[in-house]
Amino acid sequence: MKEKIKENINDPEKLERLYREDRESFELGFEKIYPEIQNTEMAKFWKSRLDFDKSTNKIKIGFGTDIFIMIAVCLFAGFLIKIPDLFNINIKSFFFYEKDAAIIVFLALSIYAFAINRDFSKRNLLITVLVFIVSIIYINLLPNNRSSASVNLVYIHMPLLIWCLYGLVYTDFDFKDPGKRIEFIRHNGDMAIMGALILIAGGILMMITIGLFQAIGIHVENFYMNYILLIGLVSAPVLSSYILKNYTTLTNRIAPIIATIFSPLILITLVIYLIAIPISGKDPYNDRNFLMIFNIMLLCVMAIIVFSVSETSRNSKQKFNELVLFLLAIVTLIINLIALSAIFYRLGEFGLTPNRLAILVSNILIFVNLILITIDLYKINFKKAELEKVELTISKYLPVYIVWVLIVIFVLPGIFGLK
Repeated sequence: MKEKIKENINDPEKLERLYREDRESFELGFEKIYPEIQNTEMAKFWKSRLDFDKSTNKIKIGFGTDIFIMIAVCLFAGFLIKIPDLFNINIKSFFFYEKDAAIIVFLALSIYAFAINRDFSKRNLLITVLVFIVSIIYINLLPNNRSSASVNLVYIHMPLLIWCLYGLVYTDFDFKDPGKRIEFIRHNGDMAIMGALILIAGGILMMITIGLFQAIGIHVENFYMNYILLIGLVSAPVLSSYILKNYTTLTNRIAPIIATIFSPLILITLVIYLIAIPISGKDPYNDRNFLMIFNIMLLCVMAIIVFSVSETSRNSKQKFNELVLFLLAIVTLIINLIALSAIFYRLGEFGLTPNRLAILVSNILIFVNLILITIDLYKINFKKAELEKVELTISKYLPVYIVWVLIVIFVLPGIFGLK
């Protein structure tokens, strides 16, 4: 964005378009390059405009078209998630939620993204519809067999593939642009925070509602759980997306604060955890469940690093955060090495299975990505490189994960004969 602003500093229409397309990135980029362009009349104008916006930008609640679109999409998602009840489908034997719940959530998000984008391409809409149809048909034609490791891997990885499709929709199918990939990653972090806040508020409302009705002898627990709670869960991401789009002032303040607070806490927790492992007597080499938890923790920490990098880049006072991220990346590399050694050990002892192959390759991909991120963070802390370098590394590596997800979903079940 910084380069685009500098290139078009004498083109008012282009600057206005850049501002409207991505207000956050524009404001951040303009602030960073302002000392270089402050002598131009256009820079002075934009400085006054942005400063005025900051001083008057208060959170306002209104009822525009977007809110009705959001409500309609939430109701549609609620209808889809209630299909088993409406058509008497046995969800235990059909695995409806395992197969279709994530698809329904990302379908709703994609519909909302198209609905609020007044200039979307019909070709992009057609591609999106086709991919959703193929994904739904494919996953629902797989055998309902919980003992099949390769099929269970499809259930786990299909949401990742649909998430990538939502990324294409969100970026208006311009996924080749690293800047838009970064913005999509940042959007997911913001949406996770906003979704958590919505669910916490919804949980409090649920407890109050059930308690109030119990006090007068009316039991609404089953109705609330089966309808309000379930529909609320699939609607929360869409509501989060609506809030992020319409109340950017609110979200821009919350997300960087969360990243700043939690990154050091996670770093301290991980260091203590690594010290506690040998004391506890547990090890991932002989304990399969511990190895599984270890890998889940690794994925979560990796996601936190990615999110924290994107949020820290918004903050001008970020030296401490950059150092914390560097140390966090090093600790996560150690965790990854332990997990990899345990996986290789179990492969030698117990042989190759779909689960072990999937976990092995996933860990190797994460390990390579972590090395690249750690190198960038080292350069940022000790070579005075910009934090955007890490964001570019993360965005460029995303296609590697996408290729592996496609292999797990469409190739592994065939290789292992759906076992």
